Amino acid sequence: MTRAGLLALLLAGLAAAAFAQAPAPTPAPASTPTAVATFAGGCFWCVEADFDKLPGVLSTTSGYTGGTVVNPSYEQVSAQRTGHAEVVRIVFDPAKVSYDTLLGKFWRSIDPTTKDRQFCDSGSPYRTAIFTHDAAQAAAAKASLAALEKSKPFKEPIVTTIEPAGAFYPAEDYHQDYYRKNPVRYAYYRASCGRDARLQQLWGAAK
Repeated sequence: MTRAGLLALLLAGLAAAAFAQAPAPTPAPASTPTAVATFAGGCFWCVEADFDKLPGVLSTTSGYTGGTVVNPSYEQVSAQRTGHAEVVRIVFDPAKVSYDTLLGKFWRSIDPTTKDRQFCDSGSPYRTAIFTHDAAQAAAAKASLAALEKSKPFKEPIVTTIEPAGAFYPAEDYHQDYYRKNPVRYAYYRASCGRDARLQQLWGAAK
């Protein structure tokens, strides 16, 4: 079952109040410099879950970027009427985790060989992309892509794009931390979508 299909089933009989408000991201200490990374890796529920496990990541926020409509809704984005991709904005502590480490995590959490699709979710909102916030990130992303082209363990070409980050719009509250608030439904979606099975096929066993 696709994520869109699962959402339709879940939301059909539920009032908006059934979803708890997403907790506010834990603020970093004022003296700690932070940085931001933005990745499109298909379903943002899954991208959030993957990056929240990484030491040095301070917060993750699901949202939309790369489109032409101001403050789009999930319905507009999923209907492919706005040009946005589902993304996760990551606030991290560069003293604890480098941008290069985030890039490595990103590549191995996606299927970079499919255009406008990730696993069971299809359409341009599910394209894969690295949205860079400055020249240093752009250079690092291009270098990581070049290195991966030489070392990749699969034959298919990589179609993931590298683009300048534009306006970011947070997704609706019920999408934030979905895997924490709805663990059983999330686990069912992730397994039925075949995400982890495909990742193991592409990259081998997780390290």
